[in-house]
Amino acid sequence: MKKLTQIFILSLIIFTHLISQQKLAQTGMKFLNVGSFAQITGMGEAVTSVEGNSTSMFYNPAGMARITSLADVSFGQTSWIADINHNYFTVASSLTEYNFGVIGIMGQFVDYGLIEGTILANNSKGYLDESDLPGLNIKPNASMFGISYAQALSDRFSVGGNVKYVRQDLGESYVTYSSTEQTKNTAALSVWAFDFGVLYKTGLKSLTFGMTLKNFSQEAKYEKESFQLPLIFKIGLSANIADFIEVDRNVHSLLLSIDATHPRDYPEQINLGAEYVFLKLFALRGGYMSNNDEYDYTYGAGVRQEFQGIYLAVDYSYTPFGKYFNPVHRFSFQVTY
Repeated sequence: MKKLTQIFILSLIIFTHLISQQKLAQTGMKFLNVGSFAQITGMGEAVTSVEGNSTSMFYNPAGMARITSLADVSFGQTSWIADINHNYFTVASSLTEYNFGVIGIMGQFVDYGLIEGTILANNSKGYLDESDLPGLNIKPNASMFGISYAQALSDRFSVGGNVKYVRQDLGESYVTYSSTEQTKNTAALSVWAFDFGVLYKTGLKSLTFGMTLKNFSQEAKYEKESFQLPLIFKIGLSANIADFIEVDRNVHSLLLSIDATHPRDYPEQINLGAEYVFLKLFALRGGYMSNNDEYDYTYGAGVRQEFQGIYLAVDYSYTPFGKYFNPVHRFSFQVTY
């Protein structure tokens, strides 16, 4: 245990050093920071220290280290602002029979919708569009695929990591266009990124400490200016309040959590989350995300049920935005065998 504690402290020092320099509004591929699964976003994304299922890959991969199921599958969809749609999935499998931890795969797909393209022209409209020149319209998209691994090194200490392939395609555009010369430019870029995380059970009931570093990568560049991915460092605490009071934990469960977030490209945040579960069937969630201009409170609910050894869950979360954007709705589903 002494050696594990030393590893934990060393990891904290290294992680803190890696994100010590902030570059406000100077990162790209921001879709990686859009909250995904409804169960998590309903709690204000304050889940860095929460042991979970395969969805932990998106927040702290160490959180899936104690999965014991043969297959844990989650998938969901987010109707993000400006009609941008995010779809994602996770699949994890326990290898505890061989004392080899938990392995998983993850994916995210972003559809930015259709952008109408035009070119200045000397005609009655003053420009060319798709009707004049098929292929002008573009459909930007982005994707991420990753492999995840986590292992419980002791009854208190867990570690995990992701290796991710990230790609963003902003479509083609004309650099020059005339009757004699046409040159197109393709704005597509891919990069490898890494996530790391740890969980530490303090030994005081269910009080757990978590830490994660996400989107660590080399700098990327489209044309001239290089940029970094949205590196983010989080630490958090969580506990099931039912462990500290006299209550039937098979009937009531109240998880409270708090995260301190240090992003590379915007000011620090404090996230708060709560999840109340009744009879291990129905869940109500709430969260608060500080220091955001357009949104702060989040809400969610879920239903869980087990059928002949197969666990099913359906979750929904709601994030109201300010006056400029519509509210964000998220749906996600989980199947565990």
